[in-house]
Amino acid sequence: MNTAPIRSKDRFLVFGSPAIEASEIQEVVISMESGWLGTGPKVAQFENDFKTYKGSNYAAAVNSCTAALHLSLLASELKPGDEVITTPLTFCATVNAIIHAGAKPVLADVDLITMNIDPDEVEARITSKTKAIIPVHFAGRPCDMDALCDIAARYNLKIIEDCAHAIETEYRGKKAGTIGDFGCFSFYVTKNITTGEGGMILTHRQEDADKIKVLALHGMSKDAWKRFGDDGYKHYQVVEPGFKYNMMDIQAAIGVHQLQRVKSYWLRREQIWQRYNEAFADLPIQLPADPQPETIHGYHLYTILIDEAKTGISRDSLLSLITAENIGVGVHYMSIPEHPYYQQSFGWKPEDYPNAMRVGRQTISLPLSPKLTDADVEDVIHVVRKTLTNKVLDMMPILVSSKSAVQSF
Repeated sequence: MNTAPIRSKDRFLVFGSPAIEASEIQEVVISMESGWLGTGPKVAQFENDFKTYKGSNYAAAVNSCTAALHLSLLASELKPGDEVITTPLTFCATVNAIIHAGAKPVLADVDLITMNIDPDEVEARITSKTKAIIPVHFAGRPCDMDALCDIAARYNLKIIEDCAHAIETEYRGKKAGTIGDFGCFSFYVTKNITTGEGGMILTHRQEDADKIKVLALHGMSKDAWKRFGDDGYKHYQVVEPGFKYNMMDIQAAIGVHQLQRVKSYWLRREQIWQRYNEAFADLPIQLPADPQPETIHGYHLYTILIDEAKTGISRDSLLSLITAENIGVGVHYMSIPEHPYYQQSFGWKPEDYPNAMRVGRQTISLPLSPKLTDADVEDVIHVVRKTLTNKVLDMMPILVSSKSAVQSF
């Protein structure tokens, strides 16, 4: 058997590598030549373009989705000791933002098929201290927002949507990020559209948007960034102890052009998703569930689950073998209770959230980017099929022997 990598060493397929085109490069150069590198008119343009795309009332650009979550929690006026329920199957930023806001994170397990937070688990964990829910639209699949909104209405809770994976996502005719009280988005380098680093907050109420914009720039009075404009210096006042969370014009210069291609990028990822489904249908692995009726999946991650008993190889061994073939892969995510800090701080145990634990220990994310060529996609398919097929064939004598022993008994 030929075990040599199929890709040369100088052609490592970087996981999540973004598609950057000439228009955003030119826009960045224009920003640099203008001398306006920080928060300025291009940030304002990106905010307006994004809220128009999402059909939202207000948008505030920030430097990360983490900042967006933190500011949304602060705008929700949480008090020390208040509880916020979220999923254990998420990046640590979701939980960290709750901690930084002075609240206590509470975890509710996920549904094993959708991998999204289970509304029944959410309701079971509500106490008199619960003030908000942060659902994460995992991999771009919308959460059960009807059920979560019903719970929020009955218990008078805020909903802060973590839409880091869900720019294009829709749920029953409503765009992700516009269903709850706040919607938080990521434009990190691996996301569906990128600004390198960056985030956005959507909200329905002007008072929330105003508070968020003040908090995002040191607590200075609204539109303090305009003080360096060409229509005269403007004094500012510090009205809150704010943060340094603002987006730069250089970032927004990338975003305004990325956003123009959001639909074409989505269509390309959908095409790759369907090709993977077709290519892996006969393998003994769990593929992503199909999008649910009346939803639009964001197709941010293509995750497969590896059950060692069925495949003859562990998830971590498969990660190593695929990487050795010069294919970059990801893990989204080891469940939050697997990490030492949260175990020590909150006493969380992975086995208390069995579905998230299973997904976290079995999942692999395969490359899914509009930058991928057809040849790249076929390389990924070849490596995954070759590795898993060989392992399954290696298991066949054991399986046959075991079956014969059971029959003879």
